[in-house]
Amino acid sequence: MPAMLGVIWIFFALVSPQFLSARNLSMLLIELSITATLAVGILLVLIPGHTDLSVGAGAGLLGGIASVLVFRLGWPAPAALLLSLGVGLLLYLGMGAFIVRYRIQAFIVTLGAMLAFRGGFWLVIRSVTTPVVRGGESNLYSLLTTYYLPPFAGLLLAVLVCGVLAIVTVRGRRRRQAAGASVEPGELAFLRTFAGAQGILLVVLVCNQYRGLPLAFLILCAVAVSIHVLTRHTPFGRYLYAIGGNEEAAVVSGIPTRRTVTTAFLILGGIVAVTGFMATAYSGASTTTVGDLMELDAIAACVIGGTSLKGGRGSVLGALFGALIMASLLNGMTLLSVLPETKYIVRGLVLVFAVWMDVSFRRR
Repeated sequence: MPAMLGVIWIFFALVSPQFLSARNLSMLLIELSITATLAVGILLVLIPGHTDLSVGAGAGLLGGIASVLVFRLGWPAPAALLLSLGVGLLLYLGMGAFIVRYRIQAFIVTLGAMLAFRGGFWLVIRSVTTPVVRGGESNLYSLLTTYYLPPFAGLLLAVLVCGVLAIVTVRGRRRRQAAGASVEPGELAFLRTFAGAQGILLVVLVCNQYRGLPLAFLILCAVAVSIHVLTRHTPFGRYLYAIGGNEEAAVVSGIPTRRTVTTAFLILGGIVAVTGFMATAYSGASTTTVGDLMELDAIAACVIGGTSLKGGRGSVLGALFGALIMASLLNGMTLLSVLPETKYIVRGLVLVFAVWMDVSFRRR
């Protein structure tokens, strides 16, 4: 994946030098935040062997509900966002419970939900563009993709994150040594941590050349870290992988498969809502096109990042890399003024390529 990403960046940098400008890279981070947040969320249902085709329409619907509450009904933005978040949690909790209770394929249920959510979305906004602000004033909703952390605050945050990364690495090695488990050589651990810290500082320094770290990127980081901890360091995460690897064996082992999958859909509902808020804020208004094909970009990002469509394999870091590849392709094609028809073709080919990669890896 790093090699793939490097080729894409080199190509766009050569044909469009502004691709590597601080402004465009900041915009790329915001676009990445929207795609990657949804990809990290859908990872939760892909790991246990399910899927969800409704997340794009769901993002549009939940973003539209918040926009209508703010613009037409005059609600405060925080209250509107919280209510829409609650609606998202309830919708996906019900959908997950329905799937596991009646053992219907998630593909069919979420396909139906996609159509229902899309129709509901258009009804909510009355097929009319609905801004996210009232009277032209900024609010919490619009700030999701327009607020930037000041340069000094961004640098301070980067230093704190690097320190936490070093502490976590050292403590992790000590715990494994105390448990008698194998650990990687100290030099390799140092280089890995040092490279990660360099990457963090580089991102902050580049963003500071424009306006600072985008708030949307900070939201992505919070969601990604939370889901990484959830999937890699909790029993719930181990249950997800066990169900995806062999559901019958998981049931025999006493794993609460129904509750685990339902909870995964519940968390996905919250992440879909957050994604919808960011996508709508980035557009500046809720329109009938918000959320179109976002589910395919998110699934392709996960599969490119090594997630298996059969379940049992996948990681947050892989999903982030896959989302960065997808966002870089779309951002670069936009800079080159590529026709929308060509963009659709490229996205389709990338999706097919991602599935081919998944099948190829499973055969090895």
